[in-house]
Amino acid sequence: MISALLRLGRWGLGTFERLGRGHLFLVRLLLGIAALLLRLPLLIVQMYSVGVLTLPIIVVSGAFVGMVLGLQGYNTLVDFGAEESLGVIVSLSLVRELGPVVSALLFAGRAGSALTAEIGLMKTTEQLSGMEMMAVDPMRRVVAPRFFAGCFSMPLLTAIFSAVGVLGGYFVGVGLLGVDEGAFWSQMQANTDWEEDILNGVIKSLVFGFVVTWIAVFEGYDTAPTSEGVARATTRTVVHSAFAVLALDFVLTALMFGVE
Repeated sequence: MISALLRLGRWGLGTFERLGRGHLFLVRLLLGIAALLLRLPLLIVQMYSVGVLTLPIIVVSGAFVGMVLGLQGYNTLVDFGAEESLGVIVSLSLVRELGPVVSALLFAGRAGSALTAEIGLMKTTEQLSGMEMMAVDPMRRVVAPRFFAGCFSMPLLTAIFSAVGVLGGYFVGVGLLGVDEGAFWSQMQANTDWEEDILNGVIKSLVFGFVVTWIAVFEGYDTAPTSEGVARATTRTVVHSAFAVLALDFVLTALMFGVE
């Protein structure tokens, strides 16, 4: 019993100590914003690596999620004679919920793990130490461009995911199942609110992008400088990001669309 309490205490102290280091790390990152404005090419290169290279998995996944929504929505609505509302179901599901959440999970699996592995490998091979010896701050030269590239890329990837998903739902609903095309688009346009639906979805994607990229670069920078340490840090990035996204999604949804 005593040993179990000791282990629990050590785990709690270690967790709080790591949370503290993570927040100090974030403060150092945010202080690098001004320096990053003078190095925009670094940011653009990282946006290509983090954002553009993640695009294929976002597009393919968005298409299949939209097609599933179209099929499931039609099978439910047709029982009530309301299949003309299929466009609303597809758009609201994607813009409010599935677009930000699924994009963030895919982003964590593809870009987040790559960021952790890249920074962790640079630490393992002492490239970061070499920069410090040459009076180059690795936080501003290596970590900050990757962090802000992730923050900027996530809302764009979410928008593309939702747009492709709507087209997937249109293909199944209108193209394959015979829903009226005019009703599909007009119902979607009439019932999707710019502020309540689209803007709240954008806010979710901004928060998810910030948190996932923060976890990814911190895990890479804080990794043990061994191959096993990098592997563990990459796994922690995916797992912690998934938990953070799902927990934050509940909090944000309660704040944005809570019971009136």
